[in-house]
Amino acid sequence: MQPNKEILALLHLIDDPDEEVFDVISQRIIDYGKPIIPNLEDLWENTPDSMAQERIEILIHKLYYGDLANDMREWGTAGHQDLLLGALLVSKFLYPDIASSATLRETEKIKRNIWLELNNYLTPLEQINVFTSILYSYYGLKGCEMSYANPNEFLIHKTLEAKKGNQVGNGILYLILCEMLDLPIRLVQIPRQFILAYFRPGYTVDNINDPQKMIEYYIDPAAGQIYTHNDVEAYFKSISVPPSPSHFRPLSNKEVIKVLLGEFSKCFTKDENMYKHNELLQLSALLD
Repeated sequence: MQPNKEILALLHLIDDPDEEVFDVISQRIIDYGKPIIPNLEDLWENTPDSMAQERIEILIHKLYYGDLANDMREWGTAGHQDLLLGALLVSKFLYPDIASSATLRETEKIKRNIWLELNNYLTPLEQINVFTSILYSYYGLKGCEMSYANPNEFLIHKTLEAKKGNQVGNGILYLILCEMLDLPIRLVQIPRQFILAYFRPGYTVDNINDPQKMIEYYIDPAAGQIYTHNDVEAYFKSISVPPSPSHFRPLSNKEVIKVLLGEFSKCFTKDENMYKHNELLQLSALLD
């Protein structure tokens, strides 16, 4: 954006020590929208003051966040919530300039490799054995321990780049591929876990009186391990939580992204990052 007198004055005052003054300045800068970002980036490169640089970084983030919130709202109100698009929107929270084309190409390549090995004669368990073999052995996807100190492990494009993610990051990729392949695998609400379930044909997301009876088996997407009903019942006993039908209800894509946003927000609980934590929860609230 070509700087005018007001923009130059606002940029000059970014390092004002008075927080109230800075709040007024930052709002005026944000009112200019994304076209002012190159001016802020140029100022950041030419500012030795670390406090001023931090303020500039926050301003740039807020400018991108405004667009992201609009995109998330539109995604949530669309006729169909494409899971890959929703996951890419979450990635844009930290990486606003990422190009989605690389992620689309990579997921399409994995999907094609799996599709070539699937056929209508395979049982549900055989289907997932094929899926697991290609995704974790041939493609080389690895699982890692859940750590909120590593936000990249929650993001779809970083999971694909590193071929490694935590239970949530790998689970999102797993669900995206299942959606592309039309496999009836959904996220269910097992406490403290990101566990997927293979549903028998004929279920619907909104009309299952006893969803557990519609489940063939369960999958831990961190490394593709399969669990039986007995395994899941033993887990509920181990955490002293009585299972209920709500724990086995298949979640919609919108609900999956809400889970992702909630888990991702836990990466930003230190004082200097609490604004990111709150923004992610606000994005989640847009999907209510």
